Amino acid sequence: MPTTGHVSVGLRSERGPILLSLMLATALVALDATIIATASATIARELGGFDQLPWLFSTYLLAQAVSTPVFGRLADVLGRKRLMLAGVALFFAGSVLAGLAPTMGVLIAGRVLQGLGAGAVMPVSMTIAADIYTLEERAKTQGYLASVWAISAVVGPTLGGVFSQFTSWRWIFLVNIPLCALAAWMLARRYHEAPREGVREPIDYVGATLLAGGSTLLLLGMLEGGTRWGWGSLPSVVIFSAAAALLAAFVVQARRTRHPIVDLAILRRRVVGVSTAVSLLVGVVVLGLSTYVPIYAQGVLGTGPLVAGFALAAMTVGWPLSASNAGRFYLRIGFRITAVIGTSVAVVGTALTLLLGPGSSVLAVAGACFVIGTGMGLTAVPTLIAAQSQASFSERGAVTGTNMFARSLGSAVGVAVCGAIVNARTSVGADGTPAGPGLMSAIHLVFVLLVGVAAVLVVLAALMPADLQSARDRRAHAEDAAAA
Repeated sequence: MPTTGHVSVGLRSERGPILLSLMLATALVALDATIIATASATIARELGGFDQLPWLFSTYLLAQAVSTPVFGRLADVLGRKRLMLAGVALFFAGSVLAGLAPTMGVLIAGRVLQGLGAGAVMPVSMTIAADIYTLEERAKTQGYLASVWAISAVVGPTLGGVFSQFTSWRWIFLVNIPLCALAAWMLARRYHEAPREGVREPIDYVGATLLAGGSTLLLLGMLEGGTRWGWGSLPSVVIFSAAAALLAAFVVQARRTRHPIVDLAILRRRVVGVSTAVSLLVGVVVLGLSTYVPIYAQGVLGTGPLVAGFALAAMTVGWPLSASNAGRFYLRIGFRITAVIGTSVAVVGTALTLLLGPGSSVLAVAGACFVIGTGMGLTAVPTLIAAQSQASFSERGAVTGTNMFARSLGSAVGVAVCGAIVNARTSVGADGTPAGPGLMSAIHLVFVLLVGVAAVLVVLAALMPADLQSARDRRAHAEDAAAA
């Protein structure tokens, strides 16, 4: 049976069912990131604790972001299959707990478990796809995985509303149970890893704890700062100071241990460092748009939530369409030029948002979002694949996890910075969202910021190495193709 690295891929026909199981597991994560939004008011009425409602979202995002780099590295040490099944199991347990929750506190605990499961599923699924598919095929498979998010962005809120209105909001979580079981069964049956040779590397538990603790506090401070407490208040000072101390201790631990949970040395490789920086800024752009395009559509244009959601969904449609075709570009013109083209398209898309005003049509909003999504697909996917292609099998999970953590961190930064801009110029409406006469000018400043971030992305893309295909890489690529 042929192998790629330490992964036994079997016959070529086996890869289709494996990819399908990865897409199903990804769908669980993607749906739960969007499906709960339309049911949150119903949940609060039944369980009480309306003031705790934001934690249903932030705890999920925190748990996922913090655990992503840790699970990515553990996949290199313990094996992809074991970590993927563990992630699905955590998501299963969280779904059961959330679906049967008698109180808001228990529901939030279930969301934490779901977030931890998502933190394993996302990086490990992308790592497995990189393991079993050749360089030519990886963009298309990443496009398939990205398409899951596009579909979920449209289907998720609709399903949430249907369940909460016609059955019970609990089915939002309980429906995951058979899907988790199916994904785990398909993966266990179809995906096989060759036995690992030699002594297993020790796991840096101290480093994992320091990274998780510091990242949690950092993300918590950025997500809640300016909302629950002021940026200059005592809670912000304490949280950010503690985060800095823990992360500094993590850096010390990573440098002195032989097998750190996240090897910071990989960031010194030009392609990995640039790819990680690109991922961080992609997070800023995507969350900035995801947060404030619906607010603009509803608060300025006067549309309903459904229309606003479909305008934003245009971005998630453009992303997988371009991502699935990115392979044709980087195989002909290289990763760097492909990324420069993608980031340039993103600049055009963000610049189009500057033309939006109180009298703009929803189609104009959707058009700008579609162009931005197209640019993101030609940026995020090629830069990630470039980093993966320069990592050995034993590093690929860590590289993927670090890349995805950077995007989560960028998302938190984007929400914090854009929120500070908007909150400084607007008041808070009855529904808790920005409102008032200054809303249009405030959101215009957000769009200006996103244009600047997209311009920086062009510069970073230009810093990618010109030729990533060294002789050793070409030989490894040929071996992977022969094995597949």
